[in-house]
Amino acid sequence: MYESFYGFNARPFQLNPDPEFFFGSRQHRRAMAFAEYGLEQSEGFIVITGEVGAGKTTLVRNLLGHLDPERVVAANLVSTQLEAEDLLRMIAAAFGIGTKDLAKTDVLLAFEAFLASNAAQGKRSLLIIDEAQNLDARAIEELRMLSNFQLGTHTLLQSFLVGQPEFRATLQSPELDAFRQRVIAACHIGSLDPEDTRGYIEHRLRRVGWRDVPLIMPEAFEAIFAASGGIPRRINLLCDRVLLSGFLTDQRVFSAQTVNEVAEEIRAETVVSASTAGHGRSGRDAVEMQLEHLELEIKDLEAAMSRIERGNQATLALFRRFLEWVQTRERLAGERAAGADVPAERAPEDRAAGERVTGGPQ
Repeated sequence: MYESFYGFNARPFQLNPDPEFFFGSRQHRRAMAFAEYGLEQSEGFIVITGEVGAGKTTLVRNLLGHLDPERVVAANLVSTQLEAEDLLRMIAAAFGIGTKDLAKTDVLLAFEAFLASNAAQGKRSLLIIDEAQNLDARAIEELRMLSNFQLGTHTLLQSFLVGQPEFRATLQSPELDAFRQRVIAACHIGSLDPEDTRGYIEHRLRRVGWRDVPLIMPEAFEAIFAASGGIPRRINLLCDRVLLSGFLTDQRVFSAQTVNEVAEEIRAETVVSASTAGHGRSGRDAVEMQLEHLELEIKDLEAAMSRIERGNQATLALFRRFLEWVQTRERLAGERAAGADVPAERAPEDRAAGERVTGGPQ
């Protein structure tokens, strides 16, 4: 929709994580350095936490995209509220190991054989668990036990655990002391600062062919940071709506006022959504629901605008045919007035074409 208006080749601020748009802020570069360090160590656990929408999943997908499949066999699992044994089966399935009708002992044997086979081929096995805050203590302990698989002195499985800030509190539980001793590195991704917020916005715009249209004033970047708190997902939502608003109002220069007006609209919508959310939902759940709702609304609006654009194109094509027909009539009339030998009546097919354009016989 607004892509063609601004000359973009794609939407720059989609809410879905996309490694093609990964931006290496100072904090994200630090997290990537921890991940790369963990890969070099080839053992233990790497723990990465961050606020909701801070870009953890994008970082993980960027990491996966840079792994050499000839050297690393990786599985990415998004955890839910699973019992320890169910988690084990989910992990095995993520690596492509069938577990149907197998007892837990057989699942463990099959998984160990799979890991040993990878090691024998010179490949490392990497498990990445996203949304790790959903794991309970028993499930985390199950992960620790899996890290005991060894071939000689070589650890067969390395794990990255990625979760929201509350996962750090879970790891402080006294019963997880043995697990904490296996954590070789941990880092937290916070919000972007004003400088990185501007860099993040410009990076995503350049990825879709931005050439300073629209022009974003310096105070507009400051307003985006103030309204989003420097959280990438919030930045995406706000900037997407600003671009949509600019398209609908024919704006090619964005000021702080434009940003603040759109931010106020989003805040008002979020308050309404949170106040009408079902009982038992947290404020964070309500905001996440609102984000999903707004994404659907934007898609519906894009579809409607696409239909309008197709209608406009059809009307323009019809108008061009009408002009061609008028020009042809004027040319023929001019030739007759000049004494040229021009039939007074057009051929039947020409007459029919004129009637289609004008809606009836002439």
